[in-house]
Amino acid sequence: MAAAKIQKEKALLNTVVDNFKDVSDAYDELEILFEYGEGGDEDSAVEAVSLTPIFITKFTSLEQKVLLAGENDPNNAIVSINAGAGGTESCDWASMLHRMVVRWSESKGFKVKVLDVQPGDSAGIKSSAMTVEGPFAYGLLKAEVGIHRLVRLSPFDSANRRHTSFASIFVSPEIDDDIEIEIHDKDIRVDVYRAGGAGGQSVNTTDSAVRITHHPTGIVVTCQNERSQLQNKEQAFKVLRSRLYELAMEERRKKEDEITAGKKEIGWGSQIRSYVLHPYKLVKDHRTDHETGTAEKVLDGDLDGFIDAFLRWRALDGSSADN
Repeated sequence: MAAAKIQKEKALLNTVVDNFKDVSDAYDELEILFEYGEGGDEDSAVEAVSLTPIFITKFTSLEQKVLLAGENDPNNAIVSINAGAGGTESCDWASMLHRMVVRWSESKGFKVKVLDVQPGDSAGIKSSAMTVEGPFAYGLLKAEVGIHRLVRLSPFDSANRRHTSFASIFVSPEIDDDIEIEIHDKDIRVDVYRAGGAGGQSVNTTDSAVRITHHPTGIVVTCQNERSQLQNKEQAFKVLRSRLYELAMEERRKKEDEITAGKKEIGWGSQIRSYVLHPYKLVKDHRTDHETGTAEKVLDGDLDGFIDAFLRWRALDGSSADN
């Protein structure tokens, strides 16, 4: 376990060093090309112009890594999505957000493992939980923590009226085993039950799914992704430890008068981002004012602009890097 942790830290450091060297070499090359271009070499001038956007992209990516300075930013992420008030509409919206996060993660080459999905009564999902494994997954995805608001013509309304739906995303870092989080047997209840898929499909014949309830905090985690009860129990405890760690960090931030997102009522006035699909198309983040008219691309996982704007906003805001 210790060797694996060291190897992971080494890989992250090597990535930062390699990226810095890449940007530094690109800058040196551009400097030479511009110098020749100013001296009358047209080919060098043309090449310098063509390479400038590539350099800017590399520099921006490296700059973003500097903004990911929180202690847990390099960690994997545990993402929870919950539908708000509104029945079928909100459940469908929650499933759209689930897909959005999965698509973004896959575009980064991150590994997504769905831990639990609670289907809606007639469509969508009531909630879902997943782990996203990849470098700086938590540091990037924490930009999504909060209430997300959708405005659209409802596909579930026979009159085709406009509806507003809410759902929340909460992200916590997957913590290392060497971080001590005490979980006493007397404080938890472990329930096992039979896992099942949508429409009664893929129903296990054994009680392999696991639900853990932590009485002092009211936190409930479930896992039915793995085939064996033991694997699901281990994964559920891993999620519980991460949730308890994040709760402890949240309490510390409250003492420092920091306002945490993602724990407000899932409804009006508390959203961090609005997605409008009718009467016009616009996605706007209310914290950073970053917006785009390509709503379909955002829902298909194009979150980089919002994540970058959030990281820069937090840096200027002076808030804790681990928030």
